[in-house]
Amino acid sequence: MLEVLLKSVGDAEVVDALPFLAGAWSGEGPWAERRGPYLRRAVSRAPTALPAEIDQAVADARRYAPQVASLAPAARAAILQRASAAALAHRDQLARLLALELGKPLKDSRTEIERVASTFEVCAAEARRIDGETLPIAGWNTGVGNSAFTYRAPAGVALAITPFNAPANLLAHKLGASFAAGNTTLVKAPPQAPAISAAVVALLLDSGMPYQAVQLLHGGGEVGAALCAATEVDVISFTGSASTGAAVARAAGAKRLALELGGNAATIICEDADIEAAAKAAARTGYSNSGQSCISVQRVYVHRSRYTDFLDAFAAAVDKLVIGDPMDLATDIGSMVDDDAAERVVRWSAEAAELGATVVRGGTRKGATAAPTIIAGPPAHASVVAHEVFGALVAVMPYDDFNTVLGECNASRYGLQAGLFTHDINRIFTAWRRLEVGGLIVNGTSNFRLDHIPFGGVKDSGFGRESPRWLIDDYTVVKTLMLRGLSIWGERHDLTKENQ
Repeated sequence: MLEVLLKSVGDAEVVDALPFLAGAWSGEGPWAERRGPYLRRAVSRAPTALPAEIDQAVADARRYAPQVASLAPAARAAILQRASAAALAHRDQLARLLALELGKPLKDSRTEIERVASTFEVCAAEARRIDGETLPIAGWNTGVGNSAFTYRAPAGVALAITPFNAPANLLAHKLGASFAAGNTTLVKAPPQAPAISAAVVALLLDSGMPYQAVQLLHGGGEVGAALCAATEVDVISFTGSASTGAAVARAAGAKRLALELGGNAATIICEDADIEAAAKAAARTGYSNSGQSCISVQRVYVHRSRYTDFLDAFAAAVDKLVIGDPMDLATDIGSMVDDDAAERVVRWSAEAAELGATVVRGGTRKGATAAPTIIAGPPAHASVVAHEVFGALVAVMPYDDFNTVLGECNASRYGLQAGLFTHDINRIFTAWRRLEVGGLIVNGTSNFRLDHIPFGGVKDSGFGRESPRWLIDDYTVVKTLMLRGLSIWGERHDLTKENQ
């Protein structure tokens, strides 16, 4: 199937992204088209899962779970390692498909596919490390004479619901870690990226993943809700908006959840910072993927003594960004996911201006391409400060006191990651302790992530950590073995009686 998908891309045809159900690439539901936001034409299409197909998929997943669990970790690791190599081998074609479906610049799309390869490699390593414990049961009088052990067993059936903004790599995280843990996985692809989702699944299958380990379904929220509610599902990993995450939790009921939700990430630039370096970093990471990342730089707080210098340097760096065809390797900023997303940038820019802010750059769009927008000095209640824009917009605000600015960062309902530019170790530790976020990036912006490092947030940014090692904790359950009357520790309470 991977060859078929990639051939369609090479031939500039509409890519048919079929579901993968019970070992076959087929689906009977109505076809839904995905129009490329830059090309303004259909680039892929996929059949929407029917209720009967959903029911059958979850029933099959329950039936497959013991079979997948019986596959040795070494075998899982070998498959994931082959998938890593295959992702690199097909990097350019997969990146082209990603750029077509989402308008993501080709150079960023290539980077995402390279991260897919890295993520599978990490998943392979983590599959080999799954273990258990010999418990110190004889350390308490009640445990003397017994032995106890644990191991991490597969949860059973996992559900992976992936977003549009990084559909290939986030699917690699969810599906790769789930398979490493020994689960069978139901994948609900984002409607905006059905073909790249199918390509990642096909890549794993071509690398030796047994068909029992994965099923792929397409569709919108109604398909996701039905899958979340299915009693056969044991654990759900979801990445998306906070509102949708809340709906997932309601539909799931008493299931294990890992939710990576929204953000309006802040970066603090102190008076001792390298302003030129900070400005270049904010320009690069504030508009990559048109700002469509939950950790994209949205709020920048600059010490008032350096505020003007930063704004000038930041605007100059933004002016150097290339806006254009995502298929051109020179392009830095392509399209957003759709016209509505780009219009949100325009609308919120206008609102900020009405509230007294200055639109230094941008505030306009052409189709789904939003011009990189800089908003200077918006009030705290402006949408560009208070809410998640998820677009090509950065708000810059001055601050006077470090403790006060930490409070301003924490005023958000979100808490995913933050950035901090300073060389003062006391400020670093203070910010790490006091900022209500899952991660702090020092001398970098909020928009930095390594795929083998724990990633996740607090508050409305969700819970759980989305990195293979930590996802495997969510994808497995601790099972205990108790041996009564058999001890590896010794059974005596007292040796004095033998000496009498």
